[in-house]
Amino acid sequence: MKNRCDWVTEGDALYESYHDTEWGVPNYDSKSLWGKLILDGFQAGLSWRTILHKRENFLDAFDGLDPEKVARYTDKRVEKLLGNAGIIRHRGKIEGAITNAKLWCEMTKNGEDFSDYLWSYFDGEPITNKWKMISQVPATSPQGDALSKDLKKRGFKFCGPTIVYAFAQAVGMVNDHLVTCPRHREVATLSGV
Repeated sequence: MKNRCDWVTEGDALYESYHDTEWGVPNYDSKSLWGKLILDGFQAGLSWRTILHKRENFLDAFDGLDPEKVARYTDKRVEKLLGNAGIIRHRGKIEGAITNAKLWCEMTKNGEDFSDYLWSYFDGEPITNKWKMISQVPATSPQGDALSKDLKKRGFKFCGPTIVYAFAQAVGMVNDHLVTCPRHREVATLSGV
């Protein structure tokens, strides 16, 4: 694809495919959104490329990133995950994923849909930005900041403003493809804009 967004590592087929087919596409599935938020939390201090190349390992290690299963993980399972070289072996992030799974389950039990909750911070529909250069793309936004603050208040881990904004970009709450990138128009069309 010609004129991809500048952040894509050219020649990395997995990264190119992620950009060309997934990044920025609106996602409304509660479990999928939870899983993506968890992966973005594991990204903290690392590159998304690192996480992307380990994503299949994460899916295997964390039962397909199913929050209902992850919520039942024990200390023994944490120790097993810490020994898995295919994922990011960070105790705080692993335990944070379990905490976040329990909170997801609690929200669901109380009749609160995780997707509706997240999207409410973006008025239920994608924001389409019109950036021309990567230097214009912000690391945070007022919507992402507000969502991050509420997630933390609820007890969610690894959900700071920068992580939440990267998550919002990835799941299509925000279309931050550069206007020169063919995906900008394609994603905007998917969004109904």
